[in-house]
Amino acid sequence: MQEKIILFASPVFFVLLATEFIVALRRQRHTYRINDAISSISLGIMSQISAVFLKVFVIGIYAWVARHFALFQLSADSVWVWVSGLLLYDFLYYWLHRMGHHTNLLWAAHVVHHQSEEYNLSTALRQTSTGPLFGWIFYMPLAILGFPLQVYVVVALIDLIYQFWIHTQQINKLGWFDRVFVSPSNHRVHHAVNDLYLDKNFGGILIIWDRIFGTYAQEQDAHPAVFGTRKPLQSWNPLWANLEVYQAVALDAWRTKRWSDKFKIWLMPPGWLPADLASQNKTTPFNLNHPVYNPPLSTGMLWYCLAQFTMTMHTTTHFLLSAPSANFASSALYAFWLFAGFWIVGGLLEQKRKFIVLESLRLMLGAAMVVYSPMWFGIVYLPLWAQVGIIGTCLISLFSLGMIVRNSSVSVLHTN
Repeated sequence: MQEKIILFASPVFFVLLATEFIVALRRQRHTYRINDAISSISLGIMSQISAVFLKVFVIGIYAWVARHFALFQLSADSVWVWVSGLLLYDFLYYWLHRMGHHTNLLWAAHVVHHQSEEYNLSTALRQTSTGPLFGWIFYMPLAILGFPLQVYVVVALIDLIYQFWIHTQQINKLGWFDRVFVSPSNHRVHHAVNDLYLDKNFGGILIIWDRIFGTYAQEQDAHPAVFGTRKPLQSWNPLWANLEVYQAVALDAWRTKRWSDKFKIWLMPPGWLPADLASQNKTTPFNLNHPVYNPPLSTGMLWYCLAQFTMTMHTTTHFLLSAPSANFASSALYAFWLFAGFWIVGGLLEQKRKFIVLESLRLMLGAAMVVYSPMWFGIVYLPLWAQVGIIGTCLISLFSLGMIVRNSSVSVLHTN
């Protein structure tokens, strides 16, 4: 349900993105880079794709707990159930969000949302693909108290959609509103890596939770927010964006000698190391004024990446609409194809040579699949015009890629 509502709300999101972009240009407060926006939106789309396979965590466990352990049977027909459900959900979200910054296991998922060094509405769409694996635990009080599944799903969606508009630098402080609700000013603080702002303002809709529990910080004009993470991702690879912290913590867990530390490290704050590793670790002080990640890219390749990203994004719409009625194997293969598309676009944005080869293979395989069978991933029969369109698009893309590479300086391409 959530995926479909977000899917149909997507045109509104993109209209607002375009509006913010135009406003930023007119004010000469540029906050968009195409490569960064593609990266953020790709991660958001991938999170929706992965959610199709993780519903057991998002919905299944909640429904099971509510059915077997609910203390009360609350009615979805009652207004106070909806209002109290939203308030309780927002309170529980605050604690999930706060622990997401203070626990390696949860930070490994949540870090995705903070990796962008820009702050705009595309950042709001930058979401993790692994968050549902453990995030569900924090919402079990709702199930135990007897809030119906439909109430849980809807209030979760309200809380999520509310947070879209607060990811902007085009709205200044809002007076009394900032003292009660999470606002753009409050949330800019949350995304900042300045010492003054670090790990503050965890609320979803209400900022009063931060005021009550001592995690509130006010945005100060004398200290402009610097966005990103203390360990910059420096990559447009969406798979690496989702896995970087998991890998780093797993390697430290493997290297440490004490068995208790191998488990403890997952529950400790980011940056914590067991004694045997801490003695070997040489940390470099964080430079607040470090240059943002922005590898050079030819104009032709930038437009090519934008075109391929747009086509893959629209293809995802078909996947999300058809996945509920498709078998697991077909859905998994389709999802893999889409993930590969976003991953390759990320590699092309970094000008890595191997991704030119991978993109060429992807295009040839796409055309070959349609020639071999008109059944698109075994899910839908493609009419003749669609078959011709897909094959033609793949061939035109392949030709365009070749022309762009030939006209680009080979020295710009990285080999790794």
